[in-house]
Amino acid sequence: MLGNHEIIVIAIVVLILFGAGAIPKFAKSLGKAKKEFENGVKEGSQGDDTAIAKEKES
Repeated sequence: MLGNHEIIVIAIVVLILFGAGAIPKFAKSLGKAKKEFENGVKEGSQGDDTAIAKEKES
């Protein structure tokens, strides 16, 4: 598992390689991806519930 010192070193390396402007863009895209994933999981579980209900009706 990563400790605090390793995380700080990784953050500094990322800042050096990509610059400070890239971090907000990365965080925004990560947030969008997380939201899309959660929506997909929710839609998938709703689809499963609908399929089960249709199966029970048959």
